[in-house]
Amino acid sequence: MTTPASRLTPHAFRILGIDPGLRVTGFGVIEKSGSKLTYITSGCIRVPVGELPDRLKTIFEGLHEVIGLHSPQQVVIEKVFVNVNPQSTLLLGQARGAAICAAVDAGLPVAEYTALQVKQSVVGKGHAAKEQVQQMVKRLLKLSGVPSPDAADALACAICHAHGGDAYGGQDLGVAGALAKSLKRTGSTASTVFRMKRGRLV
Repeated sequence: MTTPASRLTPHAFRILGIDPGLRVTGFGVIEKSGSKLTYITSGCIRVPVGELPDRLKTIFEGLHEVIGLHSPQQVVIEKVFVNVNPQSTLLLGQARGAAICAAVDAGLPVAEYTALQVKQSVVGKGHAAKEQVQQMVKRLLKLSGVPSPDAADALACAICHAHGGDAYGGQDLGVAGALAKSLKRTGSTASTVFRMKRGRLV
């Protein structure tokens, strides 16, 4: 990453959107101040071919660097859908897990949305094409150029969260968010062991 560190505008709320992928993970950071959305940065973490643990480490460390540079206060990530290929779904889930861990390790809450929810919020159509998402993201954030598909999807996640009015903690954060909240409340680190019991973290 070569993007310079950025400072948070007073009274603004910063959101990091993530589009997880085992080959390319997109990220995008925006600021919400009242009804105004401001573009901060976006890009892609390109994961080299290799052993799975090394690839997941690349995603984790890359997002950790983005978080350190731009100080988001909340992270938004796209939910995994069940693919025709179970193996692809499993691999995407592992990439998503690495991204969530990077957020939780930084003590940040994580909100989750389906691709349909994101497209409906940003474009107005739940089954919009990628090109439509890219053009709408460019328009909403007043960008000079069209972002790459992966960066656009990440920015769209952040915009969806901002438009939903839940950027201040109203969104159901799911298991990832519950874990982050637990870490923040107890002062624990990500190495703390949690387990599930009847669908709840204990």
